[in-house]
Formats: sequence, structure tokens, C-alpha cells
Amino acid sequence: MKGQALGHVWIIGAGPGDPSWITAAGLAALRRAEVVVYDRLAPPELLSDAPDDALLINAGKEPNRHAMSQDEINTCLIEHGNAGLRVVRLKGGDPYVFGRGGEEVIALSEAGVPCTVVPGITSAIAGLAAAGIPVTHRGVAVSFSVVTGHEDPTKPAAQANWHRLATATDTLVVLMGVGRLESITQALIAGGRAATSPAALIQEAGTPNQRLVSAPLSDIAAAAREHQLRPPALLVVGDVVDLQRSLDPERLGPLAGQRVLVTRSRQQASTLVDMLRSEGALPIVLPTIETHQRTDPVAFINAVNKLKESRFTWIAFTSATAVDTFLDLLGESDTDTRVFANSRLCAVGNATAHALHVRGLIADLVPENATGESVAAAMIAAGDVNNQEILLPRAEGAHPDLPTLLTQAGALVEELTLYLSAPAADPTADVLTTISRGNIDVVTFTSSSTVKNLREILNGDFSDLKSATIACIGPTTASTAEQLGLEPDVVATDHSVTGLVGSLRAYLWERRTDANRTEATS
Repeated sequence: MKGQALGHVWIIGAGPGDPSWITAAGLAALRRAEVVVYDRLAPPELLSDAPDDALLINAGKEPNRHAMSQDEINTCLIEHGNAGLRVVRLKGGDPYVFGRGGEEVIALSEAGVPCTVVPGITSAIAGLAAAGIPVTHRGVAVSFSVVTGHEDPTKPAAQANWHRLATATDTLVVLMGVGRLESITQALIAGGRAATSPAALIQEAGTPNQRLVSAPLSDIAAAAREHQLRPPALLVVGDVVDLQRSLDPERLGPLAGQRVLVTRSRQQASTLVDMLRSEGALPIVLPTIETHQRTDPVAFINAVNKLKESRFTWIAFTSATAVDTFLDLLGESDTDTRVFANSRLCAVGNATAHALHVRGLIADLVPENATGESVAAAMIAAGDVNNQEILLPRAEGAHPDLPTLLTQAGALVEELTLYLSAPAADPTADVLTTISRGNIDVVTFTSSSTVKNLREILNGDFSDLKSATIACIGPTTASTAEQLGLEPDVVATDHSVTGLVGSLRAYLWERRTDANRTEATS
């Protein structure tokens, strides 16, 4: 160890289910990690926040099947810590709430490896809240207890005293108890808890697969079997369960609890996903697009030379990807943005304008609508385009409206192919299963390509989405959806991700309000 860099281990509680529930401190440590040792119940989406070159080690444990034993996990943490590395131990919930975090910290301490514990949100509270059940409520419950159901209640040597726990607090939360649900409920009733006590099970809380089943305590085990609930699931017993009817998140906001399919590319999905999560939605990411650079080097250099000669009156960027690809290629050719000095820049929407702004360029024109017709009309209104050369850097196979309309107005349009938007490879099997079961509430489309490519991924069959709300970013995308057999319910008036979410919110809220009125009068 002499002369070797001193490593450090962070024991991080990632919270249950929703990846946005990790703390800021936990996320900051994860983003600096060189090694990540992760659990099965840690949100898998968080692994994308680790550096690309980080070593990812699966230490997941399932009933009767462990990727690594606890001793092996301890040894792994110690070895990497002693190697002078920044190690993150990513755990579901909170490390010290039935997470064996204490054992890992003791092992690290005894081995002389520095470590830090970053607390997380425990599923015992957050998992219930995700389903609309509070652990306490004024006038209903002033105390709660949390116990592991991993122990067999019928064994006299069990640490959990189920007879005492039965009536010790108003609310009882049992983690990891699905496998012993029958014996647990019987032990609680034998200990004095009323058989009629409200009880509920929440499976995979905070994830798109969340399910809730409620029944009296005496019937909850049978209800779990009937609905085929499986681990991980929480059992909650107490009068607070009855509050779920009023506090169900799906009643409180238009997007809350909605399973929303996000079809953007993986690189672009985060903005939409963050907006949806902030509204309580459950985003399900299925990237339908991968961009592949398809630029002819000769055509690109010719376009750059024309820019240097001030030949182009306008450069019209039709996507943020076009902006980034063009400017990246410009840098690779040892040319900077001074070549734009005598050209005007048009951005088809706010996202494209923002992409220019990030690169130090201000769009001269941002049309109100992001359709080819609106962009062409705005450019023509901004000045005579007759006999003016216009550069149009964009995707291969992009919609022909814009160049056609500009050409009809007398412009000399030069299209420069930069990239191809192709269907993403290897869609996640879990997402395809969710779609096939009809468990998607909303589908969002942000371009015609996302509609076409999703159809290809689903083998040309949209039937599993027939009950979903279809939300499109604008009329061009909506037209493509109609042509391919999907009837759009929402077409954003502001053709941006923000506008899409806003229009979707308004539609769902109105629909829910109408449903509530109908229920109240029936």
C-alpha cells in the first residue's frame, strides 16, 4: 500500500424504483465512480450515470439465487478500495434499512478502507407514497413500524416478535414478505390485529410495473395469489390503507401514474423523461432512433468552401442533431464558426435554436411552427429568396416539403445529407413485453421517424397500443401516425418537447375531469 493512491468506497442508497429518487450526494459520487457494485433493486437506469469507463459489477440477489454472496461483496469492495479506486456500492432503498449496509461498512472499516455512507429513501416510506398510502396521517395513524418478512414467523427463534408487532403501532410495513405472506398475516391476527384491518401490497413500487392490491388482512394473501403478485413487494397494514382512494397519485395530476412510452433516441430522451417524471409519470424508454453519420466528405467540403465565399444567404437547420453534426464536422475540418458571418441562420424550433446557442450562434429566424410549410413561408417573408443560395444540412430521407417550397419560390437549395435516423438495434425485451401486455397508457412521438421506426420494431403491428393515448409533437408527425394506422389524440400546438408535455397534460386533465363529472352524476 505504501506509495499507492488511497481508495474510497461510497455506500449509496439509491431509493426504490424511480431513478430520480437518488439523492444529489449519491448521484454526484456515482458520476465520479471507477467501480460500481450494484444490487438488483437499485434502479438500473442509474448505471448510465456512471462514467463510460467505469467497471460495473452485478452483485444482485434474488430469492435462492445470488450473483455474489455477502462475503464476496465485502471482499470485492475491499479489494477495489485497496487498489486506490473510487468505488460505489449502489443499493436499493436505504443502506441501513434491511440493506446489510452496516455489515459492509464494518468490513471496510476493519480492512482500513475509507468509506462514506450516503443515505437513501427507504421503500418502507417512498414505496407506499408512490401508491398513495401515507405511513402516518393526522387522526388516523401516529406511529409506524417496519419489519422484514424474510424471517419465518412460525419459528420460535425468529428475531421479529410478530405477536408484539401486531398491535404495537398504528401502521405496520413488512418488507420482503411475499414468500411468507400467509404465515405473516396469520401471526398478526393471532397477535391481536383485527382480521378486518385494511391491508395492501405494492409490487415494484415507483416503477412502470407498479401494482397495488388491497384487501382485509385475512384475505390479502389470497388476493396476492389471485393477482399473481411477486417480489419485490411491500405489505402495509393499517387504517392508512383506506386513504389510498383519496391520495391515489393518479387522481392528483394529469400525468401521475401514467406509463408513458418515450420513443426518442437515447441521447435525446432525457429532457422528455425528466419533464414526465417531474409530473409523476412513469416513463418507459424505447429508443426507436439511432443516428449514423452519412456525410459525403466531398459534398461537405464544397459546402464549407461556399460558406467561406459567402455564397449562402441562408443556412436552415432542421434539428439539433443537424446543428451538432455540422459543427462537429466543421471543427474536424479546422474551420470555425466565422464561416457563418455573411449567412443568416434559421432554426426550425426552439430546441434547434438552443443547440445553436450552446455552440455560440444565435438564430436569425425561428418560425412559429416547425413544419416545412411554415419554415419556408417564414424564410420567404424575411426576404426575397429568388436566386438566393440556401444550404439545408439535414437527415437522409427527411421530408421534402421545405426544399420543394423554397425551390418553387426561386431559391437555389443545396441539401447536405449529414446523418441517417435508423431504427435502434436490440430493443429491451422488458419494454416489448410491457407493450405486448397492453400496459402502455401514453405513446409520445417527436418525429415521423419515431413513428415509422416503432412500427418496424413492432413488426408492423400497432394493435397492442390501441388503448393508449397517442401524443405527437406536431402535425407532420401526426400525419405520419395517421398514415400508419394510429389516430393521434394529442397534437402539440407548440412543436417542442415542452409543448408536447403541455398539450398532453391539458388533454389528460380534461379527460379525467370529464370522467369524474360522469362518475359523480351516475
